[in-house]
Amino acid sequence: QAQLVESGGGLVQAGGSLRLSCTASGPGFSWYAMGWFRQAPGKEREFVAGTSFTGFRTYYADSVKGRFTISRDNAKSTVYLQMNSLKPEDTAIYYCARDRVINGMGTPENDFGSWGQGTQVTVSS
Repeated sequence: QAQLVESGGGLVQAGGSLRLSCTASGPGFSWYAMGWFRQAPGKEREFVAGTSFTGFRTYYADSVKGRFTISRDNAKSTVYLQMNSLKPEDTAIYYCARDRVINGMGTPENDFGSWGQGTQVTVSS
């Protein structure tokens, strides 16, 4: 099972930007779809963005379309989430996750089985 470590969270004003990174240990990073999820206080964890194992396909929650961009660098075993035009409602703990099976597309319906420890993103108004 992969170990995933997120970084890049922090405190930012509304309208600002952050870039989250998630680096995976272990072999085979390029075989798996990856995703970003978030959980705000008192709410269920929700899908934010996903990328196929190749990186050619990406998927986004409606709430972040046009503002967030997911990308991956398979040579560095790292997936990124560029977050622009941040809003207070984006405040949450952000988690990266890896698909359970290889060659996935990274859709919200994928079965993500390995999770990072999360990184806090706080957007002030």
